Amino acid sequence: MVKQTIKQSLFLLLPLLAFSACKEETKKDTQETTEITEKNTEETQTENILLQKWTGDYGGVPAFDKMKLEDVKSAMLKGMEMNLADIDAIVNNPEPATFENTIEEMERSGQALDRAFNYYGIWSSNMSSPEFREIDKELSPKFSEFSSKINQNEKLFQRIKTVYENAKTTPLEADQQRVLELTYKGFEMNGAELSPEKKERYAAINKELSTLYTSFSNNVLHDEEGYITYLDENQLGGLSEGFIKSAAKIAADNGKEGKYAITNTRSSMSPFLTYSTERELREKVWKNYYSRGDNADEYDNNKIIADILKLRRERVELLGYKNFAEWRLQNRMAKTPENAMNLMETVWKASISRVDEEVKDMQAVADKNEDKITIEPWDYRFYAEKVRKEKYDLDSDEVKQYLQLDKLTEAMHYVAGRLFNYKFTPVPEGAVPVFHQDVKVWEVTDKDTGKNIGLWYLDPYARQGKRSGAWATTYRSHTTLDGKKNVLASNNSNFVKPAPNQPLLVSWDDATTFFHEFGHALHFFSSTVKYPTLNGGVRDYTEFQSQLLERWLSTDEVINNYLVHNKTGEPMPKELVAKIKKAATFNQGFATTEYLASAIMDMKFHLADPSTIDVDKFESQTLKDLGMPKELVMRHRTPHFGHVFSGEGYATAYYGYMWADVLTADASEAFAEAPDGFYDKEMADKLVKYLFAPRNSIDPAEAYKLFRGREANMEALMRDRGFAVPKK
Repeated sequence: MVKQTIKQSLFLLLPLLAFSACKEETKKDTQETTEITEKNTEETQTENILLQKWTGDYGGVPAFDKMKLEDVKSAMLKGMEMNLADIDAIVNNPEPATFENTIEEMERSGQALDRAFNYYGIWSSNMSSPEFREIDKELSPKFSEFSSKINQNEKLFQRIKTVYENAKTTPLEADQQRVLELTYKGFEMNGAELSPEKKERYAAINKELSTLYTSFSNNVLHDEEGYITYLDENQLGGLSEGFIKSAAKIAADNGKEGKYAITNTRSSMSPFLTYSTERELREKVWKNYYSRGDNADEYDNNKIIADILKLRRERVELLGYKNFAEWRLQNRMAKTPENAMNLMETVWKASISRVDEEVKDMQAVADKNEDKITIEPWDYRFYAEKVRKEKYDLDSDEVKQYLQLDKLTEAMHYVAGRLFNYKFTPVPEGAVPVFHQDVKVWEVTDKDTGKNIGLWYLDPYARQGKRSGAWATTYRSHTTLDGKKNVLASNNSNFVKPAPNQPLLVSWDDATTFFHEFGHALHFFSSTVKYPTLNGGVRDYTEFQSQLLERWLSTDEVINNYLVHNKTGEPMPKELVAKIKKAATFNQGFATTEYLASAIMDMKFHLADPSTIDVDKFESQTLKDLGMPKELVMRHRTPHFGHVFSGEGYATAYYGYMWADVLTADASEAFAEAPDGFYDKEMADKLVKYLFAPRNSIDPAEAYKLFRGREANMEALMRDRGFAVPKK
């Protein structure tokens, strides 16, 4: 998952993900505005660390070791003021609008606020607290007002429109044209040409939504922190030694010495449901996890979701669209909701058919063991593991013994070296400021020249106040607009921290996710774009590059050199490797169906009439109509579906993982067919040149054609998942 910075999320409705805001029209002339900006900059540089220019090596780095919560509010308010003053200079420029004095200056504006939002993002995602959540709640509507001053600034839009119209007769350079089109389209999609009355309502809706998004996120985080299951020593059946030690430490850290803690996060829940022999406890842990945001208390998200859906519909109706999905998908690869639904429905039929087969296999094992149960959702992982052992003689716990996080990190760096020519060198502790002692930093350089490309930060462990899941983000993106700026990228996970002196062992699925998020980081590092806006992306395309990188985990070079036993150091036996590859499509019914259920629900919610919607009932009835198997649930149930309701990054776009999966499967076949397979030099060069380095400077469909020589074939996806290919 790509995690946008908080500032990027303010402009989520705009394709350009990193430009600054504009201020309402003023009567000050350009000279006065410049003087005020210089004064503000000078004052702020000494007053608030969060706004100050970054210093030190590597082109300057965030002062994470000096950030203080008490500086947040004043930094954000001052940063927005400075940002708006920057835009004033553009708006009030007496010279005719040109690409250089309008679009390029927008790309340059708001740098102090950009810096501040990086700190804000750490508190929001990695180090949240009740105190920060109060600040976040207070600032959210102010951020919305701030962003509306861009979208609704008539003078600014007219300058952009002038440049856009002039470019029709006097074409710009290709990257300039791309920036211009993305900028113009972003303003158009956000109501730049609405009447004053409609603009006022549009801004009010955005302000309301910003508050709802914050409340939604805080409610989910509350339920993740508030529902911990504590076990006694006689309730540990089936659990591994490493998991038990980790659970004991978490319990002790929470003042429950002698107990064992199962936290309400996926990284703790999933292994417990897979291995625990305590069925009643599996049910309890399962219900805690899948009821987040849905407990009929003050932290319940159902009404919030209903309000979000109504406001989103009203907002796009102001623009003349029938529904949010129609508006959102117009500039995505899918183009229309119908195209996205056609893909999902085609795969859905095959996936639920596979679930039926999987459940029959699991029930047979339960009956054979005389367990006297009918498979329920909290049984799926447990009995799937037993089927895996029976069908493929593959024990997931045995596989985990070869999946050490440190070695997986080395493996990812090896892959980056082979494909991108990157070298990762650990930065000595203390040489670069970090926001938590668990965060490690590497310098990324070109293997041949030694030239610095950037820094890679890794924050691997779950902690209180850290949002769940795994994501990648940047603290500074690549640009050459005013001299090359090196990348500061981060990967963030929620692995349960091992007990002292114990290795961190992860599942094959978690190892795959680790590679996936690293794929996003490589996408950041490989950028060659000039303009910050072009570091953005199209949501149903940006997951493709990271999904593709997952495939290198199972290459022989990685398996033979980095997947070694945590005690003996011996490489994974060939027999075990063969079993893993043979079982590659095992449990695809579960994996595909739980994901697709969430993706289809996302689309269905935004196509439905929201005026009288009952969120729980709509979810239940829609899944029933789809024929959702009763033995599993959506990967993200609606009341905690943060991708869609804590902001707008994935709203009507969660299908994008499946769309990207088509590209991934097709591109993987291209590598598999190459003379040297996944490390083929010619293919690697094309990968970097066409799929990674351009970022959003090329239309995604065209970029993929340049790589593959044709459009992607959906049949590759069906083959990849072991599903029957539909007859034409």
